[in-house]
Amino acid sequence: MQDPVVGHEAADATDSSVGGVPTSGQAAPGGTAQPDGATDGGETAAPDGAQTIAGEARAAESAAAASAANGAAAEGAAGGAADPELERVRAELAERTADLQRVSAEFTNYRRRTERERESTVAGAKAAVAGELLTVLDDLERARNHGDLTGPFKVVADRLSETLQRAGLEAFGAEGDAFDPSVHEAVAHETSSEVSGPTVTTVMRRGYRFGDRVLRAAMVGVTDSDGSAPSSPAASSAAPSEPADAGTTS
Repeated sequence: MQDPVVGHEAADATDSSVGGVPTSGQAAPGGTAQPDGATDGGETAAPDGAQTIAGEARAAESAAAASAANGAAAEGAAGGAADPELERVRAELAERTADLQRVSAEFTNYRRRTERERESTVAGAKAAVAGELLTVLDDLERARNHGDLTGPFKVVADRLSETLQRAGLEAFGAEGDAFDPSVHEAVAHETSSEVSGPTVTTVMRRGYRFGDRVLRAAMVGVTDSDGSAPSSPAASSAAPSEPADAGTTS
């Protein structure tokens, strides 16, 4: 016969479980699955790695859907009418390109103009300094003509003249030059049969130019032709004509 105490304990154990799953406070048999992913009485939460992977998957799916939508819109625009937004961007690009080209051309012109102005300013400064030294050059010229420019004084004078010449100073006005009123200042005039036109025969003071600037005209004496100078012979000669025979009749 069955022990009544043992049977009573077995019945209590069976009644205290629901569907073979022990209620709260009772130990489950080994290997029995627990709710919410717990095993053998341990309490663990869902891992964070799984949530991260799931989020990345959802983001990739959303990006793929957006890309597909954009591709469909682009295909529709290419197959149909032109996109107004694209046309507006192209127009703005063309306008900005034209503005850039205009600004570049203006900057190039400004740079060239600035360079010319700088060169003109430098040349003007050099010409001003050279103009202040013309009286010194006149004194050196007179000393040279009188034979007083000798020794160390001559060496200094020669170096000064060479330095001014390298800077761009040029002397002009010599006997025998054709008279040019733009660079010659005539202070004496005479006539002679030895010249065929206005000629510089006396140089009283040399003229100087710096580049294309005339710093000072040459002071000269001019000799003009008196009209008796022989003119240049003609290159062509005419053959003498024979008189017609008056007695010849047809």
